[in-house]
Amino acid sequence: MSFLLGRSPDRSPPRAALTHTGSRTTRILGAGVLVGVVGLGLCAFIFSPPDSRPGPEAGTRIGQFDVVRLMYVHVPAAIWTYVALGTCAAASAVYLWRRSTWWDSLAHACAEIGVVLCAVTLLTGMIWGRPVWGTWWEWGDVRLVTTLVLFLAYAGYLALRSVPAAPEARARRAAILGLGGAVLIPIVNRSVEWWENRTLHQQSTLEELRIEDLTLFTLVLGIFVMGLLVLWLVVHRFRLAWLEAEAESAGLQAALAERRAEAAEPVAAGAGEDGAGEGSAGP
Repeated sequence: MSFLLGRSPDRSPPRAALTHTGSRTTRILGAGVLVGVVGLGLCAFIFSPPDSRPGPEAGTRIGQFDVVRLMYVHVPAAIWTYVALGTCAAASAVYLWRRSTWWDSLAHACAEIGVVLCAVTLLTGMIWGRPVWGTWWEWGDVRLVTTLVLFLAYAGYLALRSVPAAPEARARRAAILGLGGAVLIPIVNRSVEWWENRTLHQQSTLEELRIEDLTLFTLVLGIFVMGLLVLWLVVHRFRLAWLEAEAESAGLQAALAERRAEAAEPVAAGAGEDGAGEGSAGP
């Protein structure tokens, strides 16, 4: 990962490397993401069929029809939410062990991207649920509620990071919350199986292979493209966090130097007065 994310902020990188967050690797990755998004859009909205099957009565069709196309965003967003927030938790654990700014920056970057993905998961799920279930939101649905709790937990993580504090104290508190929040990830993921009578969600479509052909290909393509996008976003957000850490460290060092200079001025002035008095004294 270091060739993507860069050197550790603890090892004083050259100043020329801190002027932007792009690189040849990320530009190639970004071009791949763009091509993938175009391909996914074509497959999702043009080539893949709507969800339609014969109904119980002759000549009728049932299914989710074109609404099912939300699956190509909703499912990948949910999967990569788990990955991003799980990575945040893992990086937080390593930070508590190593006390390295590199791991703290990675945890911060993954948390931000994970919260955005979780919001996309909730939003697309609500839009999908309205025509399928007849409601935007159901408080009795354990998957919806646990996903909302996961979103709020890591939104709280980001809020905690914005509270003014010493960098080490802030990173330590955030790491504890980021690690503890990971307990919610398996609960959200397995909620449909554990509380199957308390959810409107169906069980995993991929695990039970309920889809096939071009629909399955488009879903897998969506997961792959979303993964590339998440990697691209995390790399840039990590590098931005790196620059923020460098700027904060430089500002702290400048403030300390200024304070030391202010403290030294009275001492120097007193020494000068003593010297002047001794020089003017007669025999």
